[in-house]
Amino acid sequence: MNQKAKQRKFWNKRKKLSGLLLLLVLILAVPIYGFKVEPYWLQVQTVSLTLPHLDAEFDGYRIVHLSDLHVVEQMPQTYLDRVIRLTNQQQPDLVTVTGDIVTNQPQKYASRIEAAFKAIKAPTVAVLGNHDHWSDPGVVHQILRNSQVGDLSNSVYTVQREQSQLHVAGVDDVWVGAANLDQVMAQLPQQGAAILLAHEPDYADVAVKTHRFDLEISGHAHGGQIAIPFVGAPVLPPYGERYPIGQYQVEDLIQYTNRGIGMVSPRVRLNSRPEITVFQLSSSTAS
Repeated sequence: MNQKAKQRKFWNKRKKLSGLLLLLVLILAVPIYGFKVEPYWLQVQTVSLTLPHLDAEFDGYRIVHLSDLHVVEQMPQTYLDRVIRLTNQQQPDLVTVTGDIVTNQPQKYASRIEAAFKAIKAPTVAVLGNHDHWSDPGVVHQILRNSQVGDLSNSVYTVQREQSQLHVAGVDDVWVGAANLDQVMAQLPQQGAAILLAHEPDYADVAVKTHRFDLEISGHAHGGQIAIPFVGAPVLPPYGERYPIGQYQVEDLIQYTNRGIGMVSPRVRLNSRPEITVFQLSSSTAS
């Protein structure tokens, strides 16, 4: 074998070895990243929205949106503390929580959740999700009461500024059949911008028929937890398939789906970082 042939053989072996080493690194790194890094790599996502019915008095109003905390044994306390610290750092006028506060056994985690909610420095309102109902909704409701968090299960919370109002409504969980939009509409004044909290994002197709809400905010889908580039999430839950992540326009309704704070099994995130959403609201009538 001549010298050039030996060199080609040598470099071909090096290329194969490099390829095998790269494959090995990927095989080892991806699980570490998916199980240990991305699940706790919080993203604070600021979304600027102009709401057509928002009065000028609420121009610049800031809402922090948390969803799907899924507080469980495996969630580090340092991570939960960081969620609350980052929430407060956004200086919100209001904090909203759209369900799945727990995965199961809410009594076991009640003290942790109550301490976290009590540490939020802004008024806070919440609705329940399917996991809250599947575990023990009575305990979750009690956690909200103990934490001074407004329970918006099929009800309305109104913020007053001078003569103007901003309404934040909530429906109870859709999947378990607890949502009662008629009950909400009976309480909702005809004037003033209205925002709807609904755990399941696909409820936008129902809410839009009222033509009363400027914005629906939801969670539930976790962005799929695993999202394949250029493909999307291979697995999405019922009622979270049409609007699984980010912002959509559903006729005259803006719909936004938060990727959530916690996880469900398998406890992995890939290309779907946990999210704290900050809505910066603008009025179309502000000077």
